[in-house]
Amino acid sequence: MQQPDEPVFPGDDLNAPQPAAAETEASEPDLASRSQSDLASRLEKAERAAEEQRENWLRARADAENMRRRMQADVANAHKYAIDNFSTEILAVKDALEAALNIESTNLESLKNGVELTLRQLKAVFDKFNITEINPVGEEFDPHKHQAMTMVEFDAPPNTVVQVMQKGYQLNDRVIRPALVMVAK
Repeated sequence: MQQPDEPVFPGDDLNAPQPAAAETEASEPDLASRSQSDLASRLEKAERAAEEQRENWLRARADAENMRRRMQADVANAHKYAIDNFSTEILAVKDALEAALNIESTNLESLKNGVELTLRQLKAVFDKFNITEINPVGEEFDPHKHQAMTMVEFDAPPNTVVQVMQKGYQLNDRVIRPALVMVAK
């Protein structure tokens, strides 16, 4: 029978015969030493597993930090060199303008032809990089694409663009310069 001071655990049978005191004392050191060695080996395994997990975590953290730094460098380079291709293309237009200025004997017709050729080059660069004109004559006024400079009396429906003072431009779907317009009252 268990002593009244001893705790009772589930599965303990209070009516089961208890081993004699001599038997209990003989088996307890053996059980205790076996339990200690078992606990020590289990603790050692757990410590190794914890250290291995810590090392894996540190490697993953270092990899994430390295990736973050590489991504920051890539973004910085993308910002820094984003217009690299555009710059290369626009240089041809600049070269054509400089060549036109360096010609000694020019007449008005050859100068006009050179300017038209240069304008075609510039339009080709704009097309290549999806830069489109905003020339809204006759369209309804759109404050997202147009900037009204004045409103005038005109034989057109109200809020219609009647004159473009300066063309606007957009890059893909983003306005980079609104068109300056006169709008009908």
